[in-house]
Amino acid sequence: MKIHEYQAKQILAKYGVAVPRGEVANTLEEASTVARKLLAEGATGVVVKAQIHAGGRGKGGGVKVARNREDAEMHAKNILGMTLVTHQTGPTGQKVQRLLIEETASIDRELYLGIVLDRATGKLVFMASQAGGMEIEEVAAKTPEAIFKEAIDPAIGFGGWQARKLAFALGLKPTQINAAVAFFQSLYKAFTDTDASLVEINPFITTTDDKLFALDAKITFDDNALFRHADIKALRDVAEEDPLEVEASKYALNYIKLDGSIACMVNGAGLAMATMDIIQYAGGSPANFLDVGGGATQEQIEHAFEILLSDANVKAIFINIFGGILRVDRLATGVVAAARKLSVKVPIVLRLEGTNVEEGRQILKESGLNFQIGATMKEAADLAVAAAKVGA
Repeated sequence: MKIHEYQAKQILAKYGVAVPRGEVANTLEEASTVARKLLAEGATGVVVKAQIHAGGRGKGGGVKVARNREDAEMHAKNILGMTLVTHQTGPTGQKVQRLLIEETASIDRELYLGIVLDRATGKLVFMASQAGGMEIEEVAAKTPEAIFKEAIDPAIGFGGWQARKLAFALGLKPTQINAAVAFFQSLYKAFTDTDASLVEINPFITTTDDKLFALDAKITFDDNALFRHADIKALRDVAEEDPLEVEASKYALNYIKLDGSIACMVNGAGLAMATMDIIQYAGGSPANFLDVGGGATQEQIEHAFEILLSDANVKAIFINIFGGILRVDRLATGVVAAARKLSVKVPIVLRLEGTNVEEGRQILKESGLNFQIGATMKEAADLAVAAAKVGA
C-alpha cells in the first residue's frame, strides 16, 4: 500500500526523523492559511507540493517555490485540481486533490537514502548515495558504484557502525556524523515498526547551517501486515488507485491492470507470471494480472469476470488454472455460470490441469457455450492470441 508524502512525513516525525515544517491543504483557502502561518513563524519561503502517488512531480510542474503568500496562493491555484503527468503516472496523469505546503530549506547538499528488502539475500538493505534528487534506478544503471549499501542481519539489526559507515560514505562533515547516525537509525526503526516494504528519502538534504532533513519521503507497506496497523490502513487513498484494482481488492482478488488485449485469470502468482510470459511469447500482450487464489468461490469467479470485462481493451480471456485446493470442476462451474450471467461476448480460452480436470472439461463441454480449450499452455496461448486478433 502506498501513502502520500505528507502522510509519510507524519509517520517519520513520530520516530524522530527530521522533516520540514508543513501541513496538508485540501482547498485554496487552507493552502493560503498554512502559507501565512509558516511565513509568520519565520519561514523564508514555502514550497507548494502536489500530493499524488507518483514520482517526478517537480518535472511535471507539481512542485513550486513561493517567497510570499501571494505567490503561494497563485501556485496552489494552478496545481490544485490539475491533471499532473509524470513518467510514473503514464500519459493519462493523475488529478491533484491535495497539497503539502512546507517551509523552504537552505539546501547545501542533496543526497539519497533508501531501505528495501533484498530478496536474493533475504535481508533488508540500507542504501545511500551522493546522487540525491536523481532517479535511483538511473543511478543504479549508469553508475552503480555511486550507491553504498549495508545489508542488515535480522538477528542483530542496523548497527551504529553501519550507520557511521554510510555517513562517511556520503561525505558528511564531522559535525554532522552523530546526527546522521541518529537519523539513519530512526529511519530503520520506522521501517521495521510499521512493516514497510520500502522507505525512500530523495532528497535527504544537509543545510547551510549543518542540519539534516528528509526533504521528500516515500513509504510503501506490506499489504499482508496491515491487519497489525489499523492506523496505517486508514491512510489508504483509493482515489489514487486504479478503480478496477480497488474493486478487485473488495473480493480478495489480486488484480493489476496492464495495457494489453488478453485478460488473464489464473490461480497463483507464479502461474500468473508464466501466463503473461507465454502470451508475449505467442505474440500477444496481457491486459492484466489476475490471481483468484487457491480457494476461489463461484462468487469470486463471477466478480473476476466482471472486472476483466470492465476493461474495454480486452478482446479475449485466457483462463489458466492448475487445480489443487481450487478444484477444476468447481472452477468450470463458476466460469459457466459467470459467462451466462454476464452474457460474455469475447472469446474464452482455457488451459486446465489438476484435481478433477476431466470433470471440469465435461462441464465446459456440456454447457453449450463456445469455450476453446488448449491441451498445453503453449497451445492455449496461441488460441488466445488468435482469438484476440479476431476480437479486435
